[in-house]
Amino acid sequence: MTVLYEDNHIIIVNKTASEIVQGDKTGDTPLSETVKQYLKEKYHKPGNVFIGVTHRLDRPVSGLVVFAKTSKALARLNDMFRNGEVKKTYWAIVKDIPGQQPEGELVHYLTRNEKQNKSYASDTEKPGSKKAVLHYRLIGKSQNYFLLEIDLKTGRHHQIRCQLAKTGCPIKGDLKYGAPRSNPDGSICLHARRVNFIHPVSGLLIDIEVPVPPGNLWNSFEMFR
Repeated sequence: MTVLYEDNHIIIVNKTASEIVQGDKTGDTPLSETVKQYLKEKYHKPGNVFIGVTHRLDRPVSGLVVFAKTSKALARLNDMFRNGEVKKTYWAIVKDIPGQQPEGELVHYLTRNEKQNKSYASDTEKPGSKKAVLHYRLIGKSQNYFLLEIDLKTGRHHQIRCQLAKTGCPIKGDLKYGAPRSNPDGSICLHARRVNFIHPVSGLLIDIEVPVPPGNLWNSFEMFR
C-alpha cells in the first residue's frame, strides 16, 4: 500500500492487484484494515481508528482507492459518488478496440448475478437491469495490445470489464469476462489511474494520478497524447 494523499478527513492510497478493499469470505486482510493500522501507528492512536469505505475496486484491479477518515467525510463522499460528482479515470489493456473505433461511448444494461459474482450486458433494458455508460478513447498502442482510457459515467458492478467484453474486447487477463489467458500474477490489466473531485469538507479540488503497475507490458505503449 502506498499513500498518495492524506488530510484530516480523507486518505487516498494505491491498491495493488492482490489486495481486497473490504473483508470477504477469503479471510484475507483487507486494505481498509491495512489503512487503519497505518493510521493507528502513524498517530499513535490507542483506541479504534475510523475508516469509511467510499467505493470499491475489484480484487484483480490496481489503482486509486479513496477512504474517509471521518463520518462527515464518509457521508458526503457517499453522496458524491452516488451523484456522479467524483470523476474516476481508468486505463485498460485490450487486444482489440470496440468496433475498431478509437473513441466512443458504450451504453448497455447490466444485470448482476450474485451467485456468480458476475454481470451480464444487454443492448436493451431488461427487468432488474441497470443502465451503464462509459466513454473510452485510444491513448496508446504496442505491438500486440491497445491502451484505452475510460471515463465512467455510471458505477455498476464490474461495469468496465462487462461492457468491454460485450463488445468483444475483454481486458487482458480477465478470464471471467472472456480473456483467453490469465496474467501470471492473477491481476487483470485494469488500473484506476486518476480521481478528481471537490473535497467534501474543505471544498478544495482534489486531483490525484497514480503510476501504472510495474512491468514491461504497461510501459511498452507508444502514447498518442
